Amino acid sequence: MSQIAVDDSIDSSPVSEAPSPMAVALVQLALACGGFGIGTGEFAIMGLLPNVADTFSVTTPQAGYVISAYALGVVIGAPVIAVLAAKMARRSLLLLLMGIFAVGNILSALAPTFESFIALRFITGLPHGAYFGVAAIVAASMVPVHKRARAVGRVMLGLTIATLLGTPLATVFGQSLDWRVAFTSVGVIGLVTVALIWYYVPRDQVDDGASFLRELGAFRRPQVLLTLGIAAVGYGGMFAMFSYIAGTTMKVAMLPESMVAVMMVLFGLGMNAGNIVGSWLADKSIMGTIGGSLVFNIVVLTLFSLTASSPFMLALCVFLVGCGFAAGPALQTRLMDVAADAQTLAAASNHSAFNIANALGAWLGGLVIAWGYGFAATGYVGAFLSFLGMFVFAASLRLERRNGSA
Repeated sequence: MSQIAVDDSIDSSPVSEAPSPMAVALVQLALACGGFGIGTGEFAIMGLLPNVADTFSVTTPQAGYVISAYALGVVIGAPVIAVLAAKMARRSLLLLLMGIFAVGNILSALAPTFESFIALRFITGLPHGAYFGVAAIVAASMVPVHKRARAVGRVMLGLTIATLLGTPLATVFGQSLDWRVAFTSVGVIGLVTVALIWYYVPRDQVDDGASFLRELGAFRRPQVLLTLGIAAVGYGGMFAMFSYIAGTTMKVAMLPESMVAVMMVLFGLGMNAGNIVGSWLADKSIMGTIGGSLVFNIVVLTLFSLTASSPFMLALCVFLVGCGFAAGPALQTRLMDVAADAQTLAAASNHSAFNIANALGAWLGGLVIAWGYGFAATGYVGAFLSFLGMFVFAASLRLERRNGSA
């Protein structure tokens, strides 16, 4: 089996021959399948919390701890695994990560107690960020430099399709049969991904200079930290709005509960559209795509707050906020550009940053609602976070121009 063909700006592994378009497509399909499983497993629990609560005789808010446990696993696991696995071949690491994810979900379905379920969700979250980071590097390494972001976007398409198809289906089956069936299904998707990676992802060699100290060097690079800051702060706005979309739909737009699912589908459609368009734009201009998406988010989230009482405008804004995911492939590719020889840690940490954005956005949105400003005000919170993200983005641009003129 041939080695992965790698562009010099991404990796320095040796190249034997360029892979065929079909080989590249099969690798991207295998990696996207893992993203589909991860996305389904991460978001399906949100619709199954009452069922979990009934099983373990806890309240629904207490059941929500499992979401926090998974997110904590993502935040911790991404950098830790990237550093500890610095000397592993990327194909082997992908197999290990997806194996842990598959087993973690199957064991989650068998959890006998609530405490064990929380612990298993934490463990299952550990490979999340590292998987996406390594998968992005592998996908980008197999295509020409001007097509990297689109390759990354195709891998992340698995995640965005999960929000549109995987999560609703897992929720329906989990509610109608048993929530344990949903997690078992996600585990099976993980096992299928292991098989696809085994068959289609080429074997690669570890760089002679690879080490955990070299990977840690990513956090000594200001541009890496600034890019992670853009993701952690600037994109918290999306989560500030989406975390409370059910309350906005029913209490502001005065729509029936059944319309919450429609809004979630519209958000998923927006994420998929944003991922596709954003990937194409990022291959033209990475920084232009990131900056443009921040401005777009400020406008759309403000419009959301101003018009949330209108069902039509609410639906439109939910779709457009989902389109803000256009920056996802651009940020992932930007991290690969500025990380130099610490690729894995930087790429994996992007998903830690997005989970921080998730927690920050949901927390600030909840504060505004608790203070009596209402569900629609979450859009203003999101616009403010995107505005703060612009300051981090501007700092990154200034540093780049200063280094370029030095």
